[in-house]
Amino acid sequence: MSRIRRHTPLGRSVRLAAIAGTAVLAAALTACSGGSGGSGDGKGGADMAGAKKAEISVNLTGQQAKAGQPVTVTLAAGKLQQVTVTDAKGGKLAGKVSADAKTWTSDRKAAPGTSYTVEAKDDKGSTAKAAFATAAPDKVNKLTLVPGKDSTVGVGQPLSIVFDHPVKNKAEVEKQLKVTTSNNTEGSWGWMEDYSGKTRVDWRPKEYWKSGTKVTLNADLNGVDSGGGWFVRDYATNVTIGKNQVVKVDIDNHRLKLYRDDKLVKDTPVSAGTPGGEKGSWRGKAVLMAKEGTINMNSETVGLGDAYNKMVDYSMRLTWSGMYAHAAPWNADYFGNTNHSSGCIGMSDSNAKDLYGQVQVGDPFEITGDEAKGTQALNNGYGEWNLSWADWQKKSALNGTAGTSGTTSS
Repeated sequence: MSRIRRHTPLGRSVRLAAIAGTAVLAAALTACSGGSGGSGDGKGGADMAGAKKAEISVNLTGQQAKAGQPVTVTLAAGKLQQVTVTDAKGGKLAGKVSADAKTWTSDRKAAPGTSYTVEAKDDKGSTAKAAFATAAPDKVNKLTLVPGKDSTVGVGQPLSIVFDHPVKNKAEVEKQLKVTTSNNTEGSWGWMEDYSGKTRVDWRPKEYWKSGTKVTLNADLNGVDSGGGWFVRDYATNVTIGKNQVVKVDIDNHRLKLYRDDKLVKDTPVSAGTPGGEKGSWRGKAVLMAKEGTINMNSETVGLGDAYNKMVDYSMRLTWSGMYAHAAPWNADYFGNTNHSSGCIGMSDSNAKDLYGQVQVGDPFEITGDEAKGTQALNNGYGEWNLSWADWQKKSALNGTAGTSGTTSS
């Protein structure tokens, strides 16, 4: 490494030398106490001329530096006191000085397509600056977070992330997904292919959430290579767990019961899907995905031919494949006695209106009965509650060892 020598009079700025053909960037540290004028006795100039110059090197240099690695700043002599790495938007990379005070390493990785400035201070109060930029990404990966910010959801709602492009480096991505809660809730990430065919990862508690829990998800992904594109920003969402409610549907006995804090608050006669074929309902622990109100339901969109095409009120989505709980006044003769729908859980207008007004997105619907056509698939909505805790942890790229929550203030 070449030393940078002073070629200008005392008081002028020191220029950083660029060393061609090497990944090492050296910079002279100029004393902060050195003013623009001398003392007039000539001693200041003599002292500065005799002072030993310090040197730093930065592992990333030039305008096409490789992204996705930490920034490392090394001091050749003396001790580092502080290093600041700032991007063009004012964001800073936090980091730590090594035990021997020779090296500073950033906690986060350098993001692609980003310009950075480096400022280092040594134990003599001297500073040096350097700059570099990372190469632009060839492909950018983005994601969608559910639930959205400031949501209030039911006790069964998982945190769910769907990615625009495939994620091959699942373990590396999962390391950057941090869940914190107000009561140290235990949980784990699990990877799957979403119903849409995209890569998806969900965070599910070991048991249903406790009402009132505050939850924050920080996806610190800026600078991470997913294997299907670079992330160029961080993401975050925060939610509150609402009322402790569970809906239990007994298909064989044609009843829907709403429990709040383990107390029965509503008992409704229903008619579920016709057994013995594709019109049957799914069993299992589903999660209320959305309250969609009045919507058009067309059997052709779910592979059931021309069986129906009508506007349906108080529609509550339970799966991506089209299973809902909703008002079905045309099926009134079968409520409470026969399963005679095309797969949904139907009830009277008044009961559907009342249920719609009480349930929350994220409420579990525990559906049981031999007349079901099978168990809801993992990715058909939120089917993770149909896996045991041990089996769910196996879905983690880190064997369930990361992503478990810490504690935040209430």
